[in-house]
Amino acid sequence: MTSESQEYGAARRPVEDEVDVVAEETQKPAKGEKRDKEKKGSFWKELPVLVVVALVLALIIKTFVVQAFYIPSESMENTLLKNDRVLVNKLVYHTRDIERGDVVVFSGVDSWDGEFQMEEPSNAVAAFFQWVGTAFGLIPGEKDYIKRVIGIGGDHVKCCDSKGRITVNGTPIDEESYLYPGNVPSDKFFDITVPQGRLWVMGDHRSVSLDSRSHTGDPGGGSIPEGQVIGRAFVIVWPFDRASVIDIPATFAQPALQALGGSVPMLAGFGLAVPLVLVRRRWLRRRR
Repeated sequence: MTSESQEYGAARRPVEDEVDVVAEETQKPAKGEKRDKEKKGSFWKELPVLVVVALVLALIIKTFVVQAFYIPSESMENTLLKNDRVLVNKLVYHTRDIERGDVVVFSGVDSWDGEFQMEEPSNAVAAFFQWVGTAFGLIPGEKDYIKRVIGIGGDHVKCCDSKGRITVNGTPIDEESYLYPGNVPSDKFFDITVPQGRLWVMGDHRSVSLDSRSHTGDPGGGSIPEGQVIGRAFVIVWPFDRASVIDIPATFAQPALQALGGSVPMLAGFGLAVPLVLVRRRWLRRRR
């Protein structure tokens, strides 16, 4: 040991050892970089789970609450234009009855032919994406229809009066606010009493709409079952410049319209109740 090393009280490390230590330290990743890598790895592992959860939640909402629908044809112009997207309330008819003037989406499976035809998917992958697109309103459903309710169960719906207007229970309805410009209320004669539990529906663009008038030879005389209704279209959400609420026209609020159709169940109830009351009175008299 040299006097120099003794002067500092310890032996100096060889130069080779110092180089190895420095190299070893530089090879160790910084703590921050390690955390970033772990976060990135965790994100990509969790991404499929997040996608699946999002799809499941969206499907639950779509099935029970609100669903987006794609407008595939011109049958509801100018209220709804081709390629519009609307939201459909699927809960509303659990809290109230279907009303005249409502714009409803309903299924035509096993009944009406489609107003347009879609090509069959060429393989399972294409079929899956078609199903997803239909479920989320990105593409139209071939057997889903959107029309306006003109008559409900018990209504007498007729075309037309002396002024060319459709009448409901003898009361003419003013369709100017929603009827396609230049169209007449109907170029086909019809006269029907809508069966209970069914609806008479028509498109706002009467000259191109394949609605109840085109199915008078079908069971129900062209009317559709209430049970086929998916929900009420209540707002246009796409394109953004057309975003608006879909209101019920004021003409359907006429008290005269409610006089018959809406009161049929009540009148029938009274009609059955009166004989029962009379029979009960006679029975009580005989007992005395």
